Amino acid sequence: MAEKPQPAQVLYCGVCGLPAEYCEFGPDFEKCKPWLIHNAPDAYPDLLKEANAKDADKVSDQLQSTSISAGGIAFLDCYISGSSTSKPEEVKRLPGGKIKKKDKQEVIIEKVVRNKRKCITTVKGLELFGVKLSDASKKLGKKFATGASVVKGPTEKEQIDVQGDISYDIVEFITDTWSDVPEAAIFFIEDGKKVPAV
Repeated sequence: MAEKPQPAQVLYCGVCGLPAEYCEFGPDFEKCKPWLIHNAPDAYPDLLKEANAKDADKVSDQLQSTSISAGGIAFLDCYISGSSTSKPEEVKRLPGGKIKKKDKQEVIIEKVVRNKRKCITTVKGLELFGVKLSDASKKLGKKFATGASVVKGPTEKEQIDVQGDISYDIVEFITDTWSDVPEAAIFFIEDGKKVPAV
């Protein structure tokens, strides 16, 4: 009798979750490289050579820039042991290699007029200051005796829609209620331009 074929064993990347052979086509191949060098050196043999060359270059550069003194030797020991005090800032990358910008910590207030008479005031960016949007919408609704709800805006980010034109008092209410939100970080949108609320 013929033996049944055994299923293929696939090694999945611990970083992106793709099979190791397909990591180079994934969202961020740079983050996968250390994992691949350690766990799947046969999948990308060029990575191992490249990593060894980079390490040798780094050590030689460090040796050239470090003077022989007590501090230099301590730095060299620290480098060889692998513990470094400075950590590079992580940058989020989107598919296609684009870098994701961090959101600025600011609150944007915009008045939208509909049906020529009715207004809606939208408040965006409160969540960047650690404010829970559902609680904020309840407080805004109670304070101004109107309807307020959390909705997804056109950019798929959540914002608070408050019925009516409350832009005259909302800045003072926000700064009094949530002390983490500075008045300098609140902006109005007027005629398509961002204007400071101060």
